[in-house]
Amino acid sequence: MRKTWNFSAGPAMLPESVLLHVQKELFSYKDSGMSVMELSHRSQLFQDIINKTEQLLRELMDIPNDYRVLFLQGGASTQFAMVPMNLLSDIGKAGYAISGSWGRKAYEEAVKLYGNQIQVVADSSPSKHTVIPTIDLLKETYDYIHITTNNTIEGTAYQTIPQWENIPLVADMSSNILSANYNVRDFGLIYAGAQKNIGPAGLTIVIVKENLLKSNRVIPTMMNYQTHINNDSLYNTPPTFSIYVAMLTCRWLKELGGVKEIIELNKRKANLLYETIDVSELFSSPVEKEFRSLTNIPFGTTNKELDSIFIQEALEEGFLHLKGHRSVGGMRASIYNAFPLEGVEEFVAFIKRFEKERNVQND
Repeated sequence: MRKTWNFSAGPAMLPESVLLHVQKELFSYKDSGMSVMELSHRSQLFQDIINKTEQLLRELMDIPNDYRVLFLQGGASTQFAMVPMNLLSDIGKAGYAISGSWGRKAYEEAVKLYGNQIQVVADSSPSKHTVIPTIDLLKETYDYIHITTNNTIEGTAYQTIPQWENIPLVADMSSNILSANYNVRDFGLIYAGAQKNIGPAGLTIVIVKENLLKSNRVIPTMMNYQTHINNDSLYNTPPTFSIYVAMLTCRWLKELGGVKEIIELNKRKANLLYETIDVSELFSSPVEKEFRSLTNIPFGTTNKELDSIFIQEALEEGFLHLKGHRSVGGMRASIYNAFPLEGVEEFVAFIKRFEKERNVQND
C-alpha cells in the first residue's frame, strides 16, 4: 500500500493504532457477534462505550462536575444556532468576536434568530484575519461572549483566553480541542466537531455549565441542551460508531501522556514547519507569529501558478490535501494530534527539495 500523509483540515488523520483496533473489532465487538455499527444505543454494550468516552474526556480536559458533557450531531454549524437559543435571555445581548470565517458564520447564524441582540465585539477582517482581535466590551453587559479558539482556515489561535467577571465565554473549539491547554472553568460552554482531533465526522461534543441554560425559553426539542442532558445524550439514536472511535482516540491520548504531552509534540511539529517556512526565500506564512496556530498552518508563494505546481508535485510524493481554503488560496498543512512527527519531517524535506530545484532552474 502506498504511503501517504493526510494534511486534510477535516475529516483528518486518526491514530494508526486506533484504526487497527477498529479493524480488529469491526465484525464482532467484544465477541458479541455484532459490529459497533449494529449495536443498539439502548444496549449495555453501547452504554459502556458512551460512559467510558465521557469519563476519558473528563479526565483529559479536567472537566468539573458542574459541567455536562453531551454527544450530539449536526456539527459545529448546528451549534451556531443552539448556543443563542439556549444561552440568550429574551432581552439580553451576546457578543461575537470574528477572528475568522467560522466566527463570522456563527455570528451571522445568531443574527438570523435574534437580530440586534447579537453584536460584534471584535473583528480581525481589516487585517485579513492574520491576527486575533482584541475584545473591548466598553462596560457593556452580555449574556455570553463567543470566540473561535483556533481558526482552521486562517491559521490563527488564541494563546491567552480572555476573561470577564460575570460574562460566560462560549468557544468553538473544533480544531484545537485536546491540543491546547485550556482550563474548562474559563468557559461557560465549549463545542467542537470531532472530526479533527477526536474521531470520525458525525459527532459533535458540547461541554456546558448547566446553570447557564435558559429554562423558560421555548426551544425545539432537538435544539434544547436540556433534552440531551435529561436523556444522557440518548434522546434519539446518537452517532454510535463515531462515539466508539472517540473513546479509542481518547484512550490513545491518555496512554500517550494526555493533553500536556500532545501539546509538546504538536509544538515540535509546528515549529519545524514554521521554521522551514520562515527561512525560505520562496514560501511565507501570512500569520503574525504571536497568533500562529499549532494545528493549521497556511503558507504559500507569491505566484498562484507555482502554488498549483507545488500542490501537484506534493500529491505525487504522497502529501495529500494541501490546497488552501478557496477563500485564502495558497497551501495549508493541518497537523492535528494524530499527525506524526515523521510526516512533518518528510514534508519539510520535500519543501526544501522543491525550493532547491526552483533555485537551480532560475540560476
